[in-house]
Amino acid sequence: MTTKDIISELRKKNGMSQEELAEKVFVTRQAVSRWETGETVPGTETLKLLSGLFGVSINTLLGSPHQLICQCCGMPLDDSIIGRDKDGALNESYCRWCYADGTFTYSDMDELIDVSVKHMAGEGFTEEQARAYMKQTLPTLDYWKRYDELSDNGEFDKFKKQLIDEINALHIEGMPEVKSLNALVGSFVNLEYRLPGGAGAKFLDDGATYLGTQLESEFGGEKCFGVLANMDFILICTYENQGKNPELILYKKR
Repeated sequence: MTTKDIISELRKKNGMSQEELAEKVFVTRQAVSRWETGETVPGTETLKLLSGLFGVSINTLLGSPHQLICQCCGMPLDDSIIGRDKDGALNESYCRWCYADGTFTYSDMDELIDVSVKHMAGEGFTEEQARAYMKQTLPTLDYWKRYDELSDNGEFDKFKKQLIDEINALHIEGMPEVKSLNALVGSFVNLEYRLPGGAGAKFLDDGATYLGTQLESEFGGEKCFGVLANMDFILICTYENQGKNPELILYKKR
């Protein structure tokens, strides 16, 4: 699709007239009309406004002329997994696992490789091939080349360490000690728990990024512990394979 078709489709999908869209991005209705006929394309600042308004990348608005990849982990990017800056704007350089609300979640290349290999092994890669590929690829990506400039001097790692200490201090029966936390996107871990009255409830935001991990129960069996946390809360649950039969163990405000 071309830019004119994409803008027209997004406008109609969001139930806006040309005049309403024009008001939201501070242009005239005639300007919107010219975009949708292909006479002109929005300028850079207007593309940023359209990106924020519709929740899609500028790359998408321009008809996806480039294949975006995360400049931290190398993952191909689409609009659903692009990271966001602190102001909520999409950052087309990073995925939501590596960059959440303006914060980089990895400062250790080896840790990122360990996490990535678990997902890549079995999907056309052996574990050895996946590890070799990541070791070759990561140093070529912008985040790692500019690490001294982009990193936060270990502040996020200190926050993760504090969270780990708080979680372990809870002494949940049957749950092993938490040793690391990884970035997890809400839509992938937002389980629905059955409340005492029979109603179901979810506690996470599908669009947010959390820190968490999965741990095998010390009691054995099929159940695992799931740990999720952020600045505001700690959540601990159990569930079976593929997230089935989740049970909320603890939800604690920090």
